[in-house]
Amino acid sequence: MSKKSYLFMALVALAAVLALSACGSKTNNNASSPSASAPSGSASAPAAGGETKEITLGAKNFEFDQPDIKVKVGDTVKITLKNESGNHGLAIPDFNVNIKNGETATFTADKAGTYDFNCSIQCGSGHDNMTGTITVE
Repeated sequence: MSKKSYLFMALVALAAVLALSACGSKTNNNASSPSASAPSGSASAPAAGGETKEITLGAKNFEFDQPDIKVKVGDTVKITLKNESGNHGLAIPDFNVNIKNGETATFTADKAGTYDFNCSIQCGSGHDNMTGTITVE
């Protein structure tokens, strides 16, 4: 299976998990609010691993201050973008995240792997170098 196919399958699986888990969430930052019924057969329980990781990611021309982020499968990741200089955004396509300065997104790292993130606002000549990875172990 190609890397693109693997990433697509991971994204589809993540979307399904997020849609099913959205019902029990008190907040839903930076995501549409699907109106799904509660999953049958189980109470709202955190995924295995289950710690909440709060990460403030600094962005300046033309780099992120944490280009390599590590979390565990099942962790809830609450990531906030803080621009230190310039105008930047944060996109993590595999977790359906796209935020701007001062915004926070929350997602569950539900599958092991390495996921790319990048600056989502064209910020100048070094824009293409503003990348990083989230490793879910």
